[in-house]
Amino acid sequence: MVRRTRFDDSDCPVARSVDAIGDWWSLLIVRDAFDGHRRFGEFQRSLGVAKNILAARLRALVAGGVFEVVPASDGSAYQEYVLTPKGRGLFPVIVALRQWGEGHFFAEDEPHSELVDRLSARPLAPLRIQAADGRPIAPEDTVVVKVPHRH
Repeated sequence: MVRRTRFDDSDCPVARSVDAIGDWWSLLIVRDAFDGHRRFGEFQRSLGVAKNILAARLRALVAGGVFEVVPASDGSAYQEYVLTPKGRGLFPVIVALRQWGEGHFFAEDEPHSELVDRLSARPLAPLRIQAADGRPIAPEDTVVVKVPHRH
């Protein structure tokens, strides 16, 4: 079996983030958690993924601090998977992927899902990247700099 390349010691935050998430199944599990899924069976029904793959991804997401396992909220013997603050921090990533997908992979008249604000029932504004002073920023306006090691 081919071993996956690990990036957990990379000096690149993107590489470490991709390493922590693992694969696209994991991002879809996180998406489903934002949609309110909490139990193994809910994730399995929503994704249609094999149980062994789902179990492995959930274990990795728990080990990585993205989810925590808690007793079922209804008092039953089941366990539930709840996003940690680290996991909730993936919300902008999921929104960005969703908005990118809505903008590039659907015909104008093709039905698709849309993320809306519960209060107004209106679609979210497009995410925008901005400088500390609020100016819009494009890729060509940025440069990667190395942060020195801190003791």
